[in-house]
Amino acid sequence: MDKTIGDLILEYFKNHPRQDLTHGPVVDWVEEQYLKLHGRKPRDTWRQIRKLHQEGKLIKIKKGIYRYEPEYVKEVELSDFPFHVKEEIFKRDNYKCIVCGRGREDGVEICADHRIPKDKGGTNTVENGQTLCMEHNLLKKNYSQTEAGKRFFIKIYEQAIEKHDRRMIKFCKEVFDVYNKHKINRHIQRPNGK
Repeated sequence: MDKTIGDLILEYFKNHPRQDLTHGPVVDWVEEQYLKLHGRKPRDTWRQIRKLHQEGKLIKIKKGIYRYEPEYVKEVELSDFPFHVKEEIFKRDNYKCIVCGRGREDGVEICADHRIPKDKGGTNTVENGQTLCMEHNLLKKNYSQTEAGKRFFIKIYEQAIEKHDRRMIKFCKEVFDVYNKHKINRHIQRPNGK
């Protein structure tokens, strides 16, 4: 069976695991191999690299740099949203992070995040998904759900202060009061130290 462009790209990345690779050497190698196999140069090799990232087979480090992590691929296969579900989540959330409001049009990479993690019974459904930018997705992974929630509300509160949005300021203060009432995440100081 002839190797596809995607097969060759993955072969190159698998031969260089855990390395941050720019597209130049990858494309050069893939084009050379494809030419040997098919007698012609491949089309849109770089687009295929982006597609492999979208499918969860490569990690995007930053623009133009990708990495292959064997453990990550296994984790994605077990727990990631199918591509069409991700798209539904993004569309519902207007392709913007639900925390900061930034999205692709701002040059920010977004991801579909499980509200309830798979290891706690969460499903790969649109209802269990939310759009987060990479920054807020990493923050959430570093904290428990309630910690992440409180930090998100702090961000929302700070934005409301900047915009003089009294309604949202009041709402956030009431959320902070609930955290205090139930003595949850008291180690995270609420804005203004109250």
